[in-house]
Amino acid sequence: MEKSSFNTDCCAVNVVLGEEKKGHLIPNGNGHQGVNGTVIGGTGAAGAVAAPGAVSVAGYPERETWTRQMDFIMSCVGFAVGLGNVWRFPYLCYKNGGGVFLIPYVLFIFLGGIPIFFLEIALGQFMKAGSINVWNIAPLFKGLGYASMVIVFFCNTYYIMVLAWGFYYFIKSFNSTLPWSTCDNPWNSDSCIEIFHKDQCQNGTIGNATFGNLTCEELAAGRSPIIEFWENKVLNISNGLDQPGSINWELTLCLLAVWVMVYFCVWKGVKSTGKIVYFTATFPYIVLIILLVRGVTLPGSYDGIMYYLKPNWSKLGEPQVWIDAGTQIFFSYAIGLGALTALGSYNRFNNDCYKDAFVLALINSGTSFFSGFVVFSILGFMAADQGVDISKVAESGPGLAFIAYPKAVSLMPVAPVWAALFFFMLLLLGLDSQFVGVEGFVTGILDLYPGKYYMRYQREIAVAICCSLCFIIDLSMVTQGGMYVFQLFDYYSASGMTLLWQAFWECVVVAWVYGADRFMDDIARMIGYRPFPWIKWCWSFITPCVCVGIFLFHLLNYKPLTYNNQYVYPWWGEVIGWCMALSSMLCIPISLLYKLCRPTGSFKERWAALTKPVWGPHHLEYMATDAEIKSLASPLSPGSEENKVIIFESVM
Repeated sequence: MEKSSFNTDCCAVNVVLGEEKKGHLIPNGNGHQGVNGTVIGGTGAAGAVAAPGAVSVAGYPERETWTRQMDFIMSCVGFAVGLGNVWRFPYLCYKNGGGVFLIPYVLFIFLGGIPIFFLEIALGQFMKAGSINVWNIAPLFKGLGYASMVIVFFCNTYYIMVLAWGFYYFIKSFNSTLPWSTCDNPWNSDSCIEIFHKDQCQNGTIGNATFGNLTCEELAAGRSPIIEFWENKVLNISNGLDQPGSINWELTLCLLAVWVMVYFCVWKGVKSTGKIVYFTATFPYIVLIILLVRGVTLPGSYDGIMYYLKPNWSKLGEPQVWIDAGTQIFFSYAIGLGALTALGSYNRFNNDCYKDAFVLALINSGTSFFSGFVVFSILGFMAADQGVDISKVAESGPGLAFIAYPKAVSLMPVAPVWAALFFFMLLLLGLDSQFVGVEGFVTGILDLYPGKYYMRYQREIAVAICCSLCFIIDLSMVTQGGMYVFQLFDYYSASGMTLLWQAFWECVVVAWVYGADRFMDDIARMIGYRPFPWIKWCWSFITPCVCVGIFLFHLLNYKPLTYNNQYVYPWWGEVIGWCMALSSMLCIPISLLYKLCRPTGSFKERWAALTKPVWGPHHLEYMATDAEIKSLASPLSPGSEENKVIIFESVM
């Protein structure tokens, strides 16, 4: 190699190292093992072109990077801003004292949300790896990566059912009369009632009045057509988890269509994903604004918004309010799933991820707060139309998306247009979250295979296998007992406890095993300055304590799973649920014990060896000191077995 390669104006640096002083050096997704032990770096800071004189290996791809940094921002917005912002946050705000809920919510943003959100993105950007190999920063705790892969796999499996339901409603919206607005359909029962007259029946003077040959007592026992459409037509729900029944083929086709959309959004990697999210992440905001403008013009909307914002200060003294605020932060910020790490790994090495974390947190929480105005303006209209209190129409989860909203749009002029618009927004909100989750899972899997196992179309094949496997599992959720299976996945597999457990260990490993100050130095080398010390304090003390506190509260206040507060799951159903929860949580201690028991030597020696970071070629960009570089000016033997030549590019 020519001596001029070491000039300061040249970006290329050629380094010969067997083992770097701060950790092992091995090839990863950025470099591939070549002939005679030569490691050929794929991407450096930007991964754009090879260094002068670098040798390339045909067929080995470099790690992709975002075409523009805005691709990364929009992908994170699309993933983190999802259905939970639209249907869960407004309900929790109403349930926990209205505007006063914002106090613990904002507090937990700075105590747990932003610190861990920033930690996952920065870790991915620094290690240039997916959710498993990113823990080469402390190999003993690689079980964290496997745990996040299990969680995101479960999420990918059951979350898409919401999209299948939304797509089904979207198709059914293209009718002159919405099918859930009338009682003259084959799936309706004799108890179906379109107009309840509850306001008149609540008046004692007409308690025995009749409306359409029905007394007030009979009206009270009636069922809304939207509930019957949801339970009798869409779900065709059975009597329990032990009665799966037959498959709903219409819903199965909707599920298949959504998985096909996800596949073609993900199969070409971040180059295509980064373009699609520009539409899927921004269009829902346009629809939300349109729905808000329409909502505030409806009668009763003011009462609904006031109900949403009116503070109930007594609620601050209830532990459940604080627990709900902390849990919502972990849900809505998509923490612990490994997908944020995968997205960060495609950043340029010197991208300012610190600034990105605050911008994304503002967008995420701002969307949640804004959605509350949209939701409660419509719920206020529903309450005024039905003559009931808003608390009677405010529901959480699927009940709000597939019961309250369809009812609201059915009462609007030109109802099919509003229905199609709403469910199209619902589909897009979930779609970008879904395909980024799949991207994170596939990235973690592909990073496990070194370059010598690379094959053409391996990404396309991996995505196809992932989507097909999830689709097969999803078939259990399109049966008559599918809703019970869906709730089992939702309650246990990616519950608050599993995410809190994951977040706790992430903070402990980075702050106490690798070292908080050490990682802050690494971040400073990436972005050019040290983040505010508050972040380090959160990683080291505050955030782990918050995670443990909420985790213990969940554990001590555990209640068996029920459906509609009526059907109680059988004991074996709960066993299945806990097996799903423990399948991710136990990855960490089992992997740790396995790695500690395998090698020989004292515990101190094994700990030191197993917690030594495993670096990729791009880390030599800042690890190699001037003295080391100068010592390399002597002639090298490229074919020598004693030497390993690392070739990479720097654009810092």
